[in-house]
Amino acid sequence: MSSELLRSLFDEEERRPLTISELNADIRGALERRFSSVWIEGEIVNFISAASGHWYFTLHDDSSQIKAACFRGTNYRIRFKPFDGLQVRVRGRVTVYEPKGEYQISVDSLEPVGEGALKIAFEQIRAKLSGEGLFDQKLKRPLPFLPRRVGVVTSPNGAAFHDIFNVLTRRTRSVSIVLIPARVQGEFAAEEVRRGIELANRFNVNADENQKIDVLIVGRGGGSREDLWAFNEEHLARAIRASAIPIISAVGHEIDWSISDLIADRRAPTPSAAAEIVAESEAAILETINHHARSMHGSIGRRLLESKAVLQDLALSPVFSEFPQRVRDDRRFVDVLATELREFVLSRFRTVSNRFDAARQRLSPVRLASRTAEQKTRLAVLETRQSAAIRSLIESRMKFLNVGSAKLDALSPLKVLGRGYAIAKDASGVVVRSVDDVLPGDNVQIRLSDGKLNTRVESAEKN
Repeated sequence: MSSELLRSLFDEEERRPLTISELNADIRGALERRFSSVWIEGEIVNFISAASGHWYFTLHDDSSQIKAACFRGTNYRIRFKPFDGLQVRVRGRVTVYEPKGEYQISVDSLEPVGEGALKIAFEQIRAKLSGEGLFDQKLKRPLPFLPRRVGVVTSPNGAAFHDIFNVLTRRTRSVSIVLIPARVQGEFAAEEVRRGIELANRFNVNADENQKIDVLIVGRGGGSREDLWAFNEEHLARAIRASAIPIISAVGHEIDWSISDLIADRRAPTPSAAAEIVAESEAAILETINHHARSMHGSIGRRLLESKAVLQDLALSPVFSEFPQRVRDDRRFVDVLATELREFVLSRFRTVSNRFDAARQRLSPVRLASRTAEQKTRLAVLETRQSAAIRSLIESRMKFLNVGSAKLDALSPLKVLGRGYAIAKDASGVVVRSVDDVLPGDNVQIRLSDGKLNTRVESAEKN
Protein backbone atom coordinates (compact mmCIF):
# COMPACT_ATOMS: atom_id res chain seq x y z
CA MET A 1 0.00 0.00 0.00
CA SER A 2 1.42 3.38 -1.02
CA SER A 3 2.34 6.07 1.46
CA GLU A 4 -0.15 8.50 -0.02
CA LEU A 5 -3.00 6.04 0.49
CA LEU A 6 -1.90 5.47 4.08
CA ARG A 7 -1.77 9.17 4.76
CA SER A 8 -5.23 9.60 3.32
CA LEU A 9 -6.59 6.95 5.70
CA PHE A 10 -5.26 8.75 8.74
CA ASP A 11 -5.98 12.38 7.67
CA GLU A 12 -7.56 14.21 10.53
CA GLU A 13 -9.20 16.82 8.24
CA GLU A 14 -11.76 15.77 5.69
CA ARG A 15 -10.66 16.77 2.09
CA ARG A 16 -12.85 19.39 0.31
CA PRO A 17 -14.52 18.00 -2.83
CA LEU A 18 -14.01 19.81 -6.20
CA THR A 19 -16.81 21.70 -7.86
CA ILE A 20 -17.83 20.71 -11.38
CA SER A 21 -16.42 23.98 -12.74
CA GLU A 22 -13.09 23.39 -10.99
CA LEU A 23 -12.89 19.85 -12.31
CA ASN A 24 -13.68 20.94 -15.88
CA ALA A 25 -11.13 23.77 -15.59
CA ASP A 26 -8.46 21.34 -14.38
CA ILE A 27 -9.27 18.89 -17.18
CA ARG A 28 -9.18 21.76 -19.72
CA GLY A 29 -5.77 22.87 -18.51
CA ALA A 30 -4.42 19.34 -18.63
CA LEU A 31 -5.77 18.71 -22.12
CA GLU A 32 -4.52 22.01 -23.53
CA ARG A 33 -1.04 21.37 -22.10
CA ARG A 34 -0.95 17.83 -23.39
CA PHE A 35 -2.64 18.45 -26.77
CA SER A 36 -1.66 22.07 -27.49
CA SER A 37 -1.17 21.44 -31.22
CA VAL A 38 -2.54 18.38 -32.97
CA TRP A 39 -3.36 17.48 -36.58
CA ILE A 40 -6.42 15.38 -37.24
CA GLU A 41 -8.25 14.38 -40.38
CA GLY A 42 -11.94 13.61 -40.80
CA GLU A 43 -15.22 14.41 -42.50
CA ILE A 44 -17.31 17.48 -41.59
CA VAL A 45 -20.89 16.88 -40.42
CA ASN A 46 -23.48 19.15 -38.81
CA PHE A 47 -21.72 22.32 -39.99
CA ILE A 48 -23.23 25.51 -38.48
CA SER A 49 -22.25 29.10 -39.30
CA ALA A 50 -23.50 31.08 -36.28
CA ALA A 51 -24.74 34.66 -36.40
CA SER A 52 -21.73 35.62 -34.29
CA GLY A 53 -19.44 34.57 -37.14
CA HIS A 54 -18.14 31.42 -35.42
CA TRP A 55 -18.22 28.00 -37.12
CA TYR A 56 -19.28 24.86 -35.28
CA PHE A 57 -19.12 21.34 -36.72
CA THR A 58 -18.28 17.72 -35.94
CA LEU A 59 -15.36 15.73 -37.36
CA HIS A 60 -15.81 12.00 -37.62
CA ASP A 61 -14.17 8.95 -39.11
CA ASP A 62 -15.52 5.43 -39.43
CA SER A 63 -15.74 4.77 -35.68
CA SER A 64 -15.43 7.99 -33.72
CA GLN A 65 -16.13 11.73 -33.70
CA ILE A 66 -15.08 14.97 -32.02
CA LYS A 67 -16.70 18.39 -31.87
CA ALA A 68 -14.84 21.34 -33.37
CA ALA A 69 -15.12 25.13 -33.14
CA CYS A 70 -13.47 27.67 -35.46
CA PHE A 71 -13.91 31.18 -34.07
CA ARG A 72 -14.43 34.35 -36.08
CA GLY A 73 -10.94 35.66 -35.34
CA THR A 74 -9.52 32.61 -37.07
CA ASN A 75 -11.94 31.65 -39.84
CA TYR A 76 -11.63 34.96 -41.70
CA ARG A 77 -8.18 33.71 -42.84
CA ILE A 78 -9.67 30.51 -44.30
CA ARG A 79 -10.32 31.15 -48.01
CA PHE A 80 -13.32 28.86 -48.36
CA LYS A 81 -16.46 28.05 -46.39
CA PRO A 82 -16.65 24.43 -45.16
CA PHE A 83 -19.69 22.28 -45.79
CA ASP A 84 -21.05 18.89 -44.73
CA GLY A 85 -19.33 15.91 -46.32
CA LEU A 86 -16.02 17.72 -46.95
CA GLN A 87 -12.93 15.74 -45.97
CA VAL A 88 -10.54 18.12 -44.18
CA ARG A 89 -7.25 18.20 -42.28
CA VAL A 90 -7.48 20.31 -39.09
CA ARG A 91 -4.77 21.75 -36.85
CA GLY A 92 -5.72 23.01 -33.39
CA ARG A 93 -5.64 22.40 -29.68
CA VAL A 94 -7.83 20.07 -27.64
CA THR A 95 -9.83 21.93 -25.01
CA VAL A 96 -12.98 21.62 -22.90
CA TYR A 97 -16.19 23.59 -23.27
CA GLU A 98 -16.63 24.00 -19.53
CA PRO A 99 -20.38 24.89 -19.35
CA LYS A 100 -21.26 21.45 -20.78
CA GLY A 101 -18.17 19.51 -19.82
CA GLU A 102 -17.57 18.51 -23.44
CA TYR A 103 -14.13 18.33 -24.91
CA GLN A 104 -13.57 19.67 -28.44
CA ILE A 105 -10.85 20.84 -30.74
CA SER A 106 -10.37 24.59 -31.21
CA VAL A 107 -9.41 24.98 -34.88
CA ASP A 108 -6.43 27.13 -35.88
CA SER A 109 -6.06 25.87 -39.46
CA LEU A 110 -8.34 23.98 -41.83
CA GLU A 111 -7.47 22.57 -45.25
CA PRO A 112 -9.45 20.34 -47.57
CA VAL A 113 -8.03 16.93 -48.34
CA GLY A 114 -7.63 16.26 -52.05
CA GLU A 115 -8.94 19.36 -53.89
CA GLY A 116 -7.20 22.60 -52.91
CA ALA A 117 -8.79 25.20 -50.63
CA LEU A 118 -8.25 28.00 -53.15
CA LYS A 119 -10.08 26.11 -55.86
CA ILE A 120 -13.02 25.39 -53.56
CA ALA A 121 -13.11 29.03 -52.48
CA PHE A 122 -12.99 30.13 -56.12
CA GLU A 123 -15.95 27.93 -57.04
CA GLN A 124 -17.94 29.08 -54.01
CA ILE A 125 -17.43 32.78 -54.78
CA ARG A 126 -18.17 32.26 -58.47
CA ALA A 127 -21.38 30.36 -57.68
CA LYS A 128 -22.53 33.05 -55.26
CA LEU A 129 -21.90 35.99 -57.61
CA SER A 130 -23.32 34.08 -60.57
CA GLY A 131 -26.48 33.36 -58.56
CA GLU A 132 -26.86 37.12 -58.03
CA GLY A 133 -26.56 37.69 -61.79
CA LEU A 134 -23.39 39.79 -61.50
CA PHE A 135 -21.73 37.98 -64.44
CA ASP A 136 -24.64 38.79 -66.78
CA GLN A 137 -23.46 40.17 -70.13
CA LYS A 138 -26.19 42.84 -69.99
CA LEU A 139 -24.40 44.47 -67.05
CA LYS A 140 -21.11 44.83 -68.89
CA ARG A 141 -20.44 48.38 -70.08
CA PRO A 142 -19.00 49.07 -73.54
CA LEU A 143 -15.47 50.41 -73.65
CA PRO A 144 -15.05 53.97 -74.99
CA PHE A 145 -14.18 54.09 -78.69
CA LEU A 146 -11.26 56.52 -78.30
CA PRO A 147 -10.26 56.77 -74.61
CA ARG A 148 -8.22 59.84 -73.75
CA ARG A 149 -7.19 58.93 -70.19
CA VAL A 150 -6.50 55.37 -69.02
CA GLY A 151 -6.24 54.53 -65.33
CA VAL A 152 -4.03 51.58 -64.34
CA VAL A 153 -4.58 50.01 -60.90
CA THR A 154 -1.52 47.86 -60.24
CA SER A 155 1.86 47.82 -58.55
CA PRO A 156 4.16 50.61 -59.79
CA ASN A 157 7.13 48.24 -59.46
CA GLY A 158 5.66 45.28 -61.31
CA ALA A 159 6.20 44.27 -64.91
CA ALA A 160 2.49 44.73 -65.68
CA PHE A 161 2.58 48.53 -65.54
CA HIS A 162 5.74 48.73 -67.66
CA ASP A 163 4.18 46.45 -70.29
CA ILE A 164 1.01 48.57 -70.40
CA PHE A 165 3.03 51.80 -70.54
CA ASN A 166 5.25 50.55 -73.38
CA VAL A 167 2.31 49.35 -75.51
CA LEU A 168 0.24 52.52 -75.06
CA THR A 169 3.13 54.92 -75.73
CA ARG A 170 4.15 52.92 -78.79
CA ARG A 171 0.69 52.45 -80.34
CA THR A 172 -1.15 55.65 -79.39
CA ARG A 173 -0.55 59.38 -79.58
CA SER A 174 -3.51 60.82 -77.69
CA VAL A 175 -3.81 58.54 -74.63
CA SER A 176 -2.53 59.70 -71.23
CA ILE A 177 -1.88 57.17 -68.46
CA VAL A 178 -2.84 57.61 -64.78
CA LEU A 179 -1.17 55.13 -62.40
CA ILE A 180 -3.15 54.29 -59.26
CA PRO A 181 -0.63 52.32 -57.18
CA ALA A 182 -1.80 49.30 -55.21
CA ARG A 183 -0.28 46.12 -53.89
CA VAL A 184 -1.34 43.15 -56.01
CA GLN A 185 -0.13 40.33 -53.77
CA GLY A 186 -0.51 39.57 -50.10
CA GLU A 187 -3.12 39.81 -47.39
CA PHE A 188 -4.22 43.43 -48.05
CA ALA A 189 -3.79 43.46 -51.84
CA ALA A 190 -7.49 43.03 -52.68
CA GLU A 191 -8.44 45.88 -50.34
CA GLU A 192 -5.86 48.23 -51.91
CA VAL A 193 -7.03 47.39 -55.44
CA ARG A 194 -10.65 47.99 -54.36
CA ARG A 195 -9.73 51.37 -52.88
CA GLY A 196 -7.90 52.26 -56.09
CA ILE A 197 -11.05 51.59 -58.15
CA GLU A 198 -13.19 53.65 -55.78
CA LEU A 199 -10.60 56.46 -55.80
CA ALA A 200 -10.76 56.66 -59.61
CA ASN A 201 -14.56 56.83 -59.52
CA ARG A 202 -14.55 59.59 -56.88
CA PHE A 203 -12.03 61.53 -58.97
CA ASN A 204 -14.33 61.34 -62.01
CA VAL A 205 -17.28 62.77 -60.05
CA ASN A 206 -15.51 66.11 -59.46
CA ALA A 207 -13.16 66.24 -62.47
CA ASP A 208 -13.67 68.33 -65.60
CA GLU A 209 -14.91 66.45 -68.65
CA ASN A 210 -11.53 66.49 -70.37
CA GLN A 211 -9.77 65.27 -67.20
CA LYS A 212 -11.97 62.24 -66.46
CA ILE A 213 -10.61 58.68 -66.62
CA ASP A 214 -12.32 56.89 -69.51
CA VAL A 215 -11.32 53.28 -68.76
CA LEU A 216 -9.52 51.37 -65.98
CA ILE A 217 -7.05 48.49 -66.39
CA VAL A 218 -6.90 46.37 -63.22
CA GLY A 219 -4.42 43.52 -62.96
CA ARG A 220 -0.90 42.19 -62.54
CA GLY A 221 1.57 39.82 -64.13
CA GLY A 222 1.64 36.06 -63.79
CA GLY A 223 2.16 34.02 -60.63
CA SER A 224 0.90 31.06 -58.65
CA ARG A 225 -2.73 30.60 -57.68
CA GLU A 226 -1.85 31.94 -54.23
CA ASP A 227 -0.14 35.01 -55.73
CA LEU A 228 -3.17 35.83 -57.88
CA TRP A 229 -5.75 35.19 -55.17
CA ALA A 230 -6.35 38.89 -54.38
CA PHE A 231 -8.27 39.17 -57.67
CA ASN A 232 -10.68 36.44 -56.53
CA GLU A 233 -11.86 38.28 -53.41
CA GLU A 234 -15.62 38.90 -53.27
CA HIS A 235 -15.45 42.53 -52.12
CA LEU A 236 -13.10 43.40 -55.00
CA ALA A 237 -15.49 41.75 -57.48
CA ARG A 238 -18.39 43.83 -56.16
CA ALA A 239 -16.31 47.02 -56.44
CA ILE A 240 -15.57 46.21 -60.10
CA ARG A 241 -19.26 45.68 -60.79
CA ALA A 242 -20.21 48.93 -58.98
CA SER A 243 -17.64 51.04 -60.85
CA ALA A 244 -19.04 53.72 -63.15
CA ILE A 245 -15.81 53.54 -65.19
CA PRO A 246 -15.54 50.55 -67.58
CA ILE A 247 -12.91 48.09 -66.34
CA ILE A 248 -10.56 45.73 -68.19
CA SER A 249 -9.26 42.87 -66.02
CA ALA A 250 -5.75 41.69 -66.91
CA VAL A 251 -4.60 39.16 -64.34
CA GLY A 252 -1.72 36.74 -64.89
CA HIS A 253 -1.25 34.88 -68.14
CA GLU A 254 -3.69 33.67 -70.75
CA ILE A 255 -4.43 30.40 -68.93
CA ASP A 256 -5.19 32.16 -65.62
CA TRP A 257 -8.81 33.03 -64.89
CA SER A 258 -9.97 35.03 -61.87
CA ILE A 259 -13.26 36.27 -60.48
CA SER A 260 -12.18 39.76 -61.61
CA ASP A 261 -11.92 38.44 -65.19
CA LEU A 262 -15.46 37.07 -65.02
CA ILE A 263 -17.10 40.20 -63.59
CA ALA A 264 -15.11 42.91 -65.43
CA ASP A 265 -16.49 44.60 -68.55
CA ARG A 266 -13.67 43.08 -70.62
CA ARG A 267 -11.10 40.38 -69.91
CA ALA A 268 -7.57 40.58 -71.27
CA PRO A 269 -5.31 37.51 -71.10
CA THR A 270 -2.28 39.65 -70.15
CA PRO A 271 -1.58 43.29 -69.15
CA SER A 272 -0.03 43.90 -72.58
CA ALA A 273 -3.19 42.58 -74.24
CA ALA A 274 -5.24 45.00 -72.10
CA ALA A 275 -3.16 47.89 -73.44
CA GLU A 276 -3.67 46.56 -76.98
CA ILE A 277 -7.46 46.59 -76.41
CA VAL A 278 -7.32 50.25 -75.32
CA ALA A 279 -5.11 51.20 -78.25
CA GLU A 280 -6.83 49.14 -80.94
CA SER A 281 -9.34 51.83 -82.01
CA GLU A 282 -6.72 54.55 -82.40
CA ALA A 283 -4.30 52.14 -84.04
CA ALA A 284 -7.02 51.01 -86.44
CA ILE A 285 -7.86 54.61 -87.31
CA LEU A 286 -4.18 55.44 -87.86
CA GLU A 287 -3.75 52.34 -90.01
CA THR A 288 -6.82 53.31 -92.05
CA ILE A 289 -5.48 56.85 -92.48
CA ASN A 290 -2.05 55.54 -93.47
CA HIS A 291 -3.66 53.10 -95.91
CA HIS A 292 -5.67 55.87 -97.55
CA ALA A 293 -2.62 58.14 -97.56
CA ARG A 294 -0.58 55.49 -99.34
CA SER A 295 -3.42 54.93 -101.79
CA MET A 296 -3.73 58.67 -102.37
CA HIS A 297 0.02 59.05 -102.94
CA GLY A 298 -0.08 56.22 -105.47
CA SER A 299 -3.08 57.72 -107.24
CA ILE A 300 -1.45 61.16 -107.37
CA GLY A 301 1.75 59.62 -108.73
CA ARG A 302 -0.17 57.85 -111.49
CA ARG A 303 -2.08 61.04 -112.36
CA LEU A 304 1.20 62.98 -112.53
CA LEU A 305 2.71 60.43 -114.89
CA GLU A 306 -0.41 60.53 -117.07
CA SER A 307 -0.37 64.37 -117.09
CA LYS A 308 3.31 64.41 -118.03
CA ALA A 309 2.59 62.11 -120.98
CA VAL A 310 -0.29 64.35 -122.12
CA LEU A 311 1.92 67.43 -121.75
CA GLN A 312 4.63 65.87 -123.84
CA ASP A 313 2.11 65.00 -126.54
CA LEU A 314 0.84 68.58 -126.54
CA ALA A 315 4.35 69.98 -126.69
CA LEU A 316 4.93 68.02 -129.89
CA SER A 317 1.56 69.06 -131.35
CA PRO A 318 1.48 71.47 -134.38
CA VAL A 319 -0.86 73.77 -132.47
CA PHE A 320 2.06 75.26 -130.54
CA SER A 321 3.74 76.41 -133.76
CA GLU A 322 0.52 78.14 -134.87
CA PHE A 323 -0.26 79.65 -131.48
CA PRO A 324 2.09 82.72 -131.65
CA GLN A 325 0.56 83.84 -134.98
CA ARG A 326 -2.94 83.46 -133.55
CA VAL A 327 -1.88 85.58 -130.56
CA ARG A 328 -0.62 88.35 -132.90
CA ASP A 329 -3.84 88.27 -134.92
CA ASP A 330 -5.94 88.50 -131.77
CA ARG A 331 -3.82 91.40 -130.50
CA ARG A 332 -4.48 93.40 -133.71
CA PHE A 333 -8.19 92.64 -133.44
CA VAL A 334 -8.17 93.90 -129.86
CA ASP A 335 -6.41 97.14 -130.93
CA VAL A 336 -9.13 97.79 -133.54
CA LEU A 337 -11.88 97.20 -130.97
CA ALA A 338 -10.15 99.53 -128.49
CA THR A 339 -10.02 102.36 -131.08
CA GLU A 340 -13.70 101.97 -131.95
CA LEU A 341 -14.62 101.93 -128.29
CA ARG A 342 -12.68 105.13 -127.60
CA GLU A 343 -14.42 106.95 -130.46
CA PHE A 344 -17.82 105.74 -129.28
CA VAL A 345 -17.16 106.98 -125.72
CA LEU A 346 -16.06 110.42 -126.99
CA SER A 347 -19.22 110.71 -129.12
CA ARG A 348 -21.47 109.83 -126.20
CA PHE A 349 -19.63 112.36 -124.01
CA ARG A 350 -20.23 115.17 -126.48
CA THR A 351 -23.96 114.33 -126.70
CA VAL A 352 -24.36 114.34 -122.91
CA SER A 353 -22.40 117.61 -122.64
CA ASN A 354 -24.75 119.35 -125.08
CA ARG A 355 -27.79 118.15 -123.14
CA PHE A 356 -26.28 119.43 -119.91
CA ASP A 357 -25.73 122.89 -121.39
CA ALA A 358 -29.37 123.09 -122.56
CA ALA A 359 -30.62 122.07 -119.10
CA ARG A 360 -28.40 124.69 -117.45
CA GLN A 361 -29.95 127.38 -119.60
CA ARG A 362 -33.45 126.29 -118.61
CA LEU A 363 -32.54 126.28 -114.92
CA SER A 364 -31.13 129.84 -114.72
CA PRO A 365 -31.72 131.73 -111.36
CA VAL A 366 -33.99 134.43 -112.82
CA ARG A 367 -36.39 131.96 -114.39
CA LEU A 368 -36.41 129.83 -111.23
CA ALA A 369 -37.25 132.90 -109.05
CA SER A 370 -40.15 133.91 -111.33
CA ARG A 371 -41.66 130.42 -111.34
CA THR A 372 -41.27 130.18 -107.56
CA ALA A 373 -43.24 133.44 -107.02
CA GLU A 374 -46.05 132.22 -109.27
CA GLN A 375 -46.30 128.92 -107.38
CA LYS A 376 -46.39 130.74 -104.00
CA THR A 377 -49.30 132.95 -105.13
CA ARG A 378 -51.20 129.94 -106.43
CA LEU A 379 -50.59 128.06 -103.18
CA ALA A 380 -51.96 130.97 -101.08
CA VAL A 381 -55.18 131.07 -103.15
CA LEU A 382 -55.62 127.30 -102.72
CA GLU A 383 -55.12 127.55 -98.94
CA THR A 384 -57.79 130.28 -98.68
CA ARG A 385 -60.27 128.21 -100.68
CA GLN A 386 -59.52 125.13 -98.61
CA SER A 387 -60.17 126.91 -95.29
CA ALA A 388 -63.51 128.29 -96.49
CA ALA A 389 -64.62 124.87 -97.76
CA ILE A 390 -63.72 123.18 -94.44
CA ARG A 391 -65.66 125.81 -92.38
CA SER A 392 -68.71 125.44 -94.62
CA LEU A 393 -68.60 121.62 -94.31
CA ILE A 394 -68.28 121.76 -90.49
CA GLU A 395 -71.25 124.15 -90.16
CA SER A 396 -73.38 121.92 -92.39
CA ARG A 397 -72.51 118.79 -90.36
CA MET A 398 -73.21 120.55 -87.05
CA LYS A 399 -76.69 121.59 -88.20
CA PHE A 400 -77.42 117.99 -89.29
CA LEU A 401 -76.14 116.68 -85.92
CA ASN A 402 -78.32 119.08 -83.92
CA VAL A 403 -81.44 118.10 -85.86
CA GLY A 404 -80.67 114.39 -85.35
CA SER A 405 -80.06 114.87 -81.62
CA ALA A 406 -83.43 116.65 -81.22
CA LYS A 407 -85.22 113.81 -83.01
CA LEU A 408 -83.44 111.18 -80.95
CA ASP A 409 -84.29 112.97 -77.71
CA ALA A 410 -87.95 113.24 -78.69
CA LEU A 411 -88.11 109.49 -79.42
CA SER A 412 -86.20 108.41 -76.29
CA PRO A 413 -88.18 106.22 -73.81
CA LEU A 414 -86.61 108.20 -70.99
CA LYS A 415 -88.32 111.34 -72.32
CA VAL A 416 -91.66 109.57 -72.08
CA LEU A 417 -90.83 108.45 -68.50
CA GLY A 418 -90.15 112.07 -67.63
CA ARG A 419 -93.78 112.84 -68.36
CA GLY A 420 -94.97 110.49 -65.60
CA TYR A 421 -94.99 107.13 -67.36
CA ALA A 422 -93.22 104.00 -66.09
CA ILE A 423 -91.98 100.60 -67.42
CA ALA A 424 -92.73 97.42 -65.47
CA LYS A 425 -90.61 94.23 -65.75
CA ASP A 426 -91.11 90.85 -64.10
CA ALA A 427 -88.39 88.96 -62.17
CA SER A 428 -86.83 87.65 -65.39
CA GLY A 429 -86.58 91.14 -66.94
CA VAL A 430 -89.48 90.77 -69.39
CA VAL A 431 -91.65 93.87 -69.89
CA VAL A 432 -95.12 93.45 -68.30
CA ARG A 433 -97.70 94.40 -70.93
CA SER A 434 -100.87 93.03 -69.29
CA VAL A 435 -102.14 92.20 -65.81
CA ASP A 436 -102.27 88.61 -67.00
CA ASP A 437 -98.46 88.52 -67.18
CA VAL A 438 -98.10 88.57 -63.36
CA LEU A 439 -99.63 86.88 -60.37
CA PRO A 440 -100.10 88.07 -56.78
CA GLY A 441 -96.80 87.68 -54.91
CA ASP A 442 -94.64 88.17 -58.03
CA ASN A 443 -91.79 90.63 -57.81
CA VAL A 444 -92.06 93.48 -60.30
CA GLN A 445 -89.44 96.11 -61.07
CA ILE A 446 -90.77 99.55 -62.08
CA ARG A 447 -88.43 101.82 -64.07
CA LEU A 448 -89.01 105.60 -63.60
CA SER A 449 -87.15 108.50 -65.20
CA ASP A 450 -84.80 108.89 -62.23
CA GLY A 451 -84.48 105.29 -60.91
CA LYS A 452 -86.11 101.92 -60.21
CA LEU A 453 -88.73 100.59 -57.77
CA ASN A 454 -88.68 96.94 -56.63
CA THR A 455 -92.30 95.98 -55.77
CA ARG A 456 -94.44 92.91 -55.06
CA VAL A 457 -97.90 92.39 -56.60
CA GLU A 458 -100.60 92.24 -53.92
CA SER A 459 -103.51 91.93 -56.36
CA ALA A 460 -104.33 92.49 -60.02
CA GLU A 461 -107.43 94.09 -61.51
CA LYS A 462 -108.18 94.04 -65.17
CA ASN A 463 -110.14 96.85 -66.87
